[in-house]
Amino acid sequence: MKPYYNHPKGCPNFGKKQGCPPTAPLYEQIYNLAQPVYAIINEFDMTSHVEQLNEKLKAKGKEWSEHQLRCVLYWQPKARKQLEQHITGFLRDHPGYSVERCPEAMGVDITETLAHVEINLEWPPLTVAYQVALAGIRKVELFGR
Repeated sequence: MKPYYNHPKGCPNFGKKQGCPPTAPLYEQIYNLAQPVYAIINEFDMTSHVEQLNEKLKAKGKEWSEHQLRCVLYWQPKARKQLEQHITGFLRDHPGYSVERCPEAMGVDITETLAHVEINLEWPPLTVAYQVALAGIRKVELFGR
């Protein structure tokens, strides 16, 4: 519910989208924390993305603001595809593991968690946009997940 650009009330999915708070289960309710939990991290190069998009637009005679160049609509699909490739590789090498693509919805503070391993997230992302999924061993099948 933390406000961010153009969303003064926080995430518009709160209380509306399945798998989002406040109805999403907590990570520890679903996953066995006595087993290893892995972070699958995609580092998306925002600097290169902005430079390449800006060059492409200038070649067409268009000029966008910095905010437009960094809009999630233009970088997130590519970054999500990269994350999915990382997840596929992880699952191939770790049978029995399940992956949560939005652990924040399950109460995990990804910013604080990554800070413990000296990965400091930028808010908003300026040079690198990190996408993080968590992989763990489920306790039991609950909530149809």
